Amino acid sequence: MVINERLRFERILCPLDLSPNSDEALRYAIALAHAFGAELLVGHCVDSTPSARDRDEIARQLDTSVRRYLRLPARAGLTWQSIIVEGDPAMAITREAAHRHVDLIVMRSRRRPYAAALLGSTAESICRTAPCPVLVTHPSEVEWAGTSTNEIGLERIAVAYDFSGDAELAMSYGLSLAQEYQCELHVIHVLPPRLRMDTAETSLLPRNSDDAFRHTAERIRSVAPPSAWCDIKHAVREGHVYREVLAYADEHKVDIICMGASGTGFGMRALFGSNADRVLRQASCPVLITRPLRPAVMTERIASCAATDNKATLFAK
Repeated sequence: MVINERLRFERILCPLDLSPNSDEALRYAIALAHAFGAELLVGHCVDSTPSARDRDEIARQLDTSVRRYLRLPARAGLTWQSIIVEGDPAMAITREAAHRHVDLIVMRSRRRPYAAALLGSTAESICRTAPCPVLVTHPSEVEWAGTSTNEIGLERIAVAYDFSGDAELAMSYGLSLAQEYQCELHVIHVLPPRLRMDTAETSLLPRNSDDAFRHTAERIRSVAPPSAWCDIKHAVREGHVYREVLAYADEHKVDIICMGASGTGFGMRALFGSNADRVLRQASCPVLITRPLRPAVMTERIASCAATDNKATLFAK
């Protein structure tokens, strides 16, 4: 059972590549920073140390981008600053987030052809190694932040729940957001196709299909108690995890999907092809990949190991 505390964001990082597409992430970052009274860090990554002139120009462009999306009353109360980081974007953004003790990264990810998506995107890489949760938005999706004001309009939140520790963290964030904005919380668990009983996820479930659904439904009802101060709905489905999560989100017009960074059925350890990767790429709404906050030293080690593993995998192919 999730024991919930009020969600807190004190620093939010929004990395931009200074394109109109990436700037759209600012709507969400500004709205969340305004709602939680957080400091907003707007960053841009460069390959090498910029000259003083280039640095001033980048800062000017970042300032222009932020002011384009600022609306009252956020304009009066928002605290923000621009930052410039050097190096590979995925590793540099992760490192900067750890160094500055960021609580949330908000970023845009392009919809790309399948062939191009096989090697992953910067957003997916950051989701694997970030020291904090990452909110990923895409073009042409359900929008609930800053469309006309810097306010948040959440109505339905879905948590992909697999009974793992990371799923508990996703549940904590989803429940806290649902309580904060008094919206529906949908908790969905996906059983493997044809209820195969040779997986760790189903090893404790009854052999009968109906009993398995009933048993799983009882388990997820205990995740968030009826006294959670928001409208909670539970769902158990059978099939491929990412397909069922995406279909459920579309059917119920979900505004945001919350998922753990790893765990049974939602692992992100693979270079590509995991359920979480597919949800990130195909969801019709923003996706919040929840991660426990980690110290800077540990994050740098994880990022370094991830980069080494990725290179080894690519060369092996």
